[in-house]
Amino acid sequence: MAPPPSRFYDALQAIFKEIDSVLVAYSGGVDSALVMKVAHDTLGPAAVAATSISPTFPPSQLDEAKRVAATVGVRHLFVRSDELQIPGYAENDRNRCYLCKNDLYTLLTQLARNEGIQSVADGTNLDDLSDVRPGLKAARELGVRSPLVEAGLDKAAVRALSRALKLPNWEKPASACLSSRFPYGTPITYERLDQVGRAEEAVRRLGFKQFRVRYHGETARIEIAPEEFPLLRNDTLRLQMLQEVKACGFSSATIDPNGYRQGNLNLPTATPALENGPVAH
Repeated sequence: MAPPPSRFYDALQAIFKEIDSVLVAYSGGVDSALVMKVAHDTLGPAAVAATSISPTFPPSQLDEAKRVAATVGVRHLFVRSDELQIPGYAENDRNRCYLCKNDLYTLLTQLARNEGIQSVADGTNLDDLSDVRPGLKAARELGVRSPLVEAGLDKAAVRALSRALKLPNWEKPASACLSSRFPYGTPITYERLDQVGRAEEAVRRLGFKQFRVRYHGETARIEIAPEEFPLLRNDTLRLQMLQEVKACGFSSATIDPNGYRQGNLNLPTATPALENGPVAH
């Protein structure tokens, strides 16, 4: 039987009670939102949320992050960053995430110092430790704490507690920065980030919730969560999605028959796109 959400809430509060003040690295996702909520419940105005605004962060996610923070009532700060200006980032090797997080946590540590805040915390949960996440190394190097890991919460526990606390984004699908849509070794540019971002907004407007649009040069490979495959049986909707994604600057758009799986581009070989199914040319 799974532990009750209240147990995890108490464990998180015990962690925050040991901290005089905390700045939460808040992306708008369910994990960091939960950290933000419990920190605010425990420390009041001594808990602050901070979100980075950058070319890899979709505007729609920023708007949602602001709404959730306002619901919690936490003070919400912002920093501006530009990952493409970090030496080596745009080349997009397997160290990209480390470079990004090192830059981000350096900015947040400086912000915390300027605000007189003792600690910086992130939204890493237990499940993240088993994925390929070079950014975790940057967090540890800069002394960023991970309360969800310390309290023993995996993703399921995060969602259960978030639901119990009535956080409006408790069901929000996992998200990642737009740079994760590019296979390692494919250079990242502002134009390509905008192209992928617009393509994903088009898919989202059509009612899909968990998906990715992967960049493969002239081809967009669309990954839809398997549980949303029934939507693809609607020929009109499917063709509209392919056409709208293609209109974002791709010569062709394909649907991956294996669907969305977190960390797909961390696999040794990328999942092939659908060749004999619906394709927009």
